Amino acid sequence: MTAPAMRMPGAAIGITGAVLGITGAVEIRRARAGDAEVLTRLAHAAKRHWRYPDEWIELWRSALTITPDFIDEHLVYCAEHGGAVIGFYALTGTPPARELEHMWVTPEQIGRGLGARLLRHATATMRDEGTRTLRIESDPNAEAFYVKHGARRVGDVPSTPAGRTLPVLMLDVTSGGSER
Repeated sequence: MTAPAMRMPGAAIGITGAVLGITGAVEIRRARAGDAEVLTRLAHAAKRHWRYPDEWIELWRSALTITPDFIDEHLVYCAEHGGAVIGFYALTGTPPARELEHMWVTPEQIGRGLGARLLRHATATMRDEGTRTLRIESDPNAEAFYVKHGARRVGDVPSTPAGRTLPVLMLDVTSGGSER
């Protein structure tokens, strides 16, 4: 499903532990412009996991497309295992408040702990740079995940198709352990 990602010595941060079904290290590293196609395929696959109609996936094509310029302009990190990208996140905005623009894991990793690892990495990264809050416009299927990890719902925003809304959550990132 995903193409192998290239490794750059010294650029990855190793994480081991409770990612179910994975033996060995999961490395979280800064994404590179060359990862754009793999990240786009991963975002599409993860969104399809929720069995949205193909017409909706097509409506979201642009929002799910990660470009090399996007990677160069924002904080984008990806998780690798065995040379394959298995998840990623992207932060937009600037401290003291950022937005979680993307958080995706392969369908095989949904519910197995990788998303939690990525979120802990993101919050540690933001704390290090002085970010205090993270705004999340969540897919409705992922809202419970973010709430479980300390986010609180603060509202809704309109989405596509017409009549659909997304929950808006806020996460205080000023406390917690480091995962990097």
